[in-house]
Amino acid sequence: MTNDPRSAQEPRSADGSPAGLPPGYPYRAGDEITPREVAQLAPDAAVLVDVRTQLEADICRLAGSRLFPLQSLEARIDDLKAEVDDNLDRPLVVYCHHGRRSLTATFMLRAAGFRNVRSLAGGIHLWAADIDRSMTTY
Repeated sequence: MTNDPRSAQEPRSADGSPAGLPPGYPYRAGDEITPREVAQLAPDAAVLVDVRTQLEADICRLAGSRLFPLQSLEARIDDLKAEVDDNLDRPLVVYCHHGRRSLTATFMLRAAGFRNVRSLAGGIHLWAADIDRSMTTY
C-alpha cells in the first residue's frame, strides 16, 4: 500500500513470512496484508471491504466494514468509489472467508482504478484465529 504504516522491521516467522501466518501460507507481499498488520492500523486508516455474501456477513464481520459481495462487485464499483469520495488512493483492505475471493476482488478493484488495495491474508478465518478468538467462525 502507498504510505504503508508498517515498520521495516516487521516480525517474521521462521520461514521468513510475516508473523501470524500459518506455516507454508503462500503470502503475496504486494497484494496482501496480514491480520496483525490490519489490527495495528489506525481506526480510519483504511476502508474495510467485505466481499463475502450477506449470509456470511451475518455470521461475523469486521467492525466498520462495508459489504460489497464479489458476485456484484463489478456492478457496484461506482458505489464503492462514492464510499471513498472518489479518492482512488484511499487505502482499501478487502477480505473474504479465506482470502481467495478477496485476492480476485483486489485485482478487479485495481483494474477499476483503485491504486491502494490489498487483500486480508487468510481472510476473516485467520483474523478469528490470530486476532479475535471470540469471533464466531464457520
